[in-house]
Amino acid sequence: MTNRKIAVLLLSFLVYILAVANKTSNAKDYATVLSTRVICQQPDRYAGWPTISKTQEGELLVVFSGDRDWHVCPWGKTYLIRSSDNGQTWSEPEVINNTPLDDRDAGIVVSQKGTIIVSWFTSLAFTDNKSKFYSSRYSRYSRHAEKLTHEIREQWLGNWIRRSVDGGKTFSDPISTPGNSPHGPIRLSDGRLLYVTNKGIAESKNDGLSWEEIGKIPTDDKTRTLSEVHAVEATDGRIIALSRAAYLRQSFSKDGGYTWSLPIVTPMQGYPAHLIKLSNDWILATYCLRNGLKPGQRACVSKDNGETWDIDNEIILSVPVMPEESIYDYPPNWDIGYPSSVELDDGSIYTVYYQMPSKDEKPAIMATHWKINKDIKPTKKENK
Repeated sequence: MTNRKIAVLLLSFLVYILAVANKTSNAKDYATVLSTRVICQQPDRYAGWPTISKTQEGELLVVFSGDRDWHVCPWGKTYLIRSSDNGQTWSEPEVINNTPLDDRDAGIVVSQKGTIIVSWFTSLAFTDNKSKFYSSRYSRYSRHAEKLTHEIREQWLGNWIRRSVDGGKTFSDPISTPGNSPHGPIRLSDGRLLYVTNKGIAESKNDGLSWEEIGKIPTDDKTRTLSEVHAVEATDGRIIALSRAAYLRQSFSKDGGYTWSLPIVTPMQGYPAHLIKLSNDWILATYCLRNGLKPGQRACVSKDNGETWDIDNEIILSVPVMPEESIYDYPPNWDIGYPSSVELDDGSIYTVYYQMPSKDEKPAIMATHWKINKDIKPTKKENK
């Protein structure tokens, strides 16, 4: 490599460092982090993929997959924790779902009627003896896998929800859904529940008792597949959906979820996204960046119903402490994220996610309480 090329590379890197520093400085002015802490940790166990929601009475509910060995194992269960003081204290975790398979990615939504709906999917990934990770990770579960009969696998492998009409004290039997996304269905202003998933769009007109497929987000050669989608209804009635990719991809529906635009690439780097509409009608997206100089939980707002995103004022919510070496073949910065948020009554925001509290601990459920300094005017930047 010539000296000229080395100089160009060093200059490019310096420009990048200055851009990141300037962006971080802007974000500090734009938002204030009030606290970051662990809200649920299971000793020597792994917890991940949480979602938060707020009941009509103001109670915060978080669901997640817990009691795990690591990212893939047979033991995952769906847990629920509660807070009646805006996240200052949390209850002990309650098991609300424990099928014979691995219960993963828990989502939650409160319907217009106040019904609590918890979603998840089951997995047999730990039985895949053709996986490149089988010898290092999954082979230890081979004897357990042998006990899972064909009938058990047929009965339980799929995408599910459970309903609670008594504030989460009891839950219904599992109800099958056509697809899955990590943070689950959303509530629409017309009372329907809409589930934007990797397999298509489903709606429920009866408070989650049954689900009907109503459409799909189209794809093209640039967007061949959709993954880990979440959606929100904007003030103008459009539904905005963001799909997992290196840069989040966005689609719109103008007819209540029946037809959708082709996905376009946004300036938001990280995944997967969770979307909410704030009380001032801004749209908030939270997501996780797993690479780069500052991996961690991120947030970005749109003030114009998803037409543009204020990426110049992207907010860094949490920078994780990473292990120095790979664990079970995982890169050190790989197993974090899946943030989701609620707005509290005072206008501040409570975001939950999973992350290692320290480099020697397994991932736990963590939370950042923060607020947007709304007197700061965002600088809009067009989607790519």
